Amino acid sequence: MNSADLAVLVSAIRFGSLAAAARHLGITPMVASRRLAALETELNVRLLYRTTRALSLTPEGESFLPFAKRLLEDEADALAAIRPVDAAASGLLRITASGAFGRRVITPMLAGFMRDNPEVQVDLQFSDRVVDIVAAGIDLAIRIAPLRDNTLIARRIADSRRILCAAPSYLSRHPAPGRLAELTAHQCLLASGNTSWTFHKDGGSVQQRVAGRLTSSSIETLHQACIDGFGIGLLSHWYVKPDIAAGRLVELPLADATPEHLDIWAVYPSARLVSPKVRLFIEALTQHLGSARG
Repeated sequence: MNSADLAVLVSAIRFGSLAAAARHLGITPMVASRRLAALETELNVRLLYRTTRALSLTPEGESFLPFAKRLLEDEADALAAIRPVDAAASGLLRITASGAFGRRVITPMLAGFMRDNPEVQVDLQFSDRVVDIVAAGIDLAIRIAPLRDNTLIARRIADSRRILCAAPSYLSRHPAPGRLAELTAHQCLLASGNTSWTFHKDGGSVQQRVAGRLTSSSIETLHQACIDGFGIGLLSHWYVKPDIAAGRLVELPLADATPEHLDIWAVYPSARLVSPKVRLFIEALTQHLGSARG
């Protein structure tokens, strides 16, 4: 299948007409029409409805378009992998991250990354589930958790220190805990389905049972409840750093234990070549995380 023919189809849909696609590709409208016709002949289906004023995908075209895009992206990634390491990034970069991390960390650094890489398009998807990035066609996943899938390539890009914290209004009513066991006397803000928090103590890992009136599957809900004085939260430092600096939250260190340490990972499919767009985004995110810790 000729990639030049695929490029005409993808560009025609992106720019709205064969003439616009031809201008984008640097060819004449007649050549663009011939390439599209050649692709339709090879597939033995009609891909576009064409009139003098507009074009639209046929049902077969709608089914085929995602595959055409992926074939072109795979070709671009393969070529990019053999270019010098300082080669420019281009193409569509699909990223998945948790909602909290995506909104608090990735979104603020996106504008700078896209200014530095004007040929890159970004599709940032938020999901608090572990996405099958191979099946979903994702280029890069940012995960903060122990990694279990050894078929993927993972690069550690930063630590994700977690801290106990509470609002001054909560601490005005309840003395701050000084030791791990004292957490049982407090309202703790837990993720839905959890009944304990993990800590490092005496060189090992321990589970401390805790409880509270509010549980939630949303980190944003737990964070807001913590600010509102509903209890003690166990939250990532990158998430609550602005609140601690502003005095909305207070860090609560314990004398005999520290919260379980997590890492931030960049995860990508092992079956695919690492393109400049993925490599440069990882570098930009790593730099952003480093400056945020400062």
